[in-house]
Amino acid sequence: MVRRASPFNSPLETGIRALSILEAAHPEACDLHRLVELDYLVVHSGDAGGPASLHAALPMRAGELLVRREIIEQGLLLMASRGLVERVVGPGGISYRAGEAASPYMAALRAPYSMGLRARALWVIGAFGHLDTDAIRAITSRFFDRWTSEFQLTQLPGRAS
Repeated sequence: MVRRASPFNSPLETGIRALSILEAAHPEACDLHRLVELDYLVVHSGDAGGPASLHAALPMRAGELLVRREIIEQGLLLMASRGLVERVVGPGGISYRAGEAASPYMAALRAPYSMGLRARALWVIGAFGHLDTDAIRAITSRFFDRWTSEFQLTQLPGRAS
């Protein structure tokens, strides 16, 4: 049986999402920790009081924060290998910045999903870009805390699951 790679939750998908965030933040660079937090807010913008979420509001979605880092890093490496993202080494470690080709590449993506992605990335940077990563993490942690308490409530004896 031949297993086909899915474009969903793949380095390609997360790389394009990270690229949209970096393009919106340009010329600022973001480290991986910041991109993980911003990526969650782009995908689930409705949770943060923004435009309708890009992805469905599934239960337990805050758990995504636990698995995003590695796949976003793979996506960034893919985008860097194509010259769309630049790695920036500084005193705080490695950060990423949109490369010269990022804006023309993103402008060429005309599908409704891609256009919605860009709009949400601009919204996220406008709403949260001025905050430091710890402040953004505090916001996304509230979603995780709410998800954890909802999960625990459904697990109590006598409650329907």
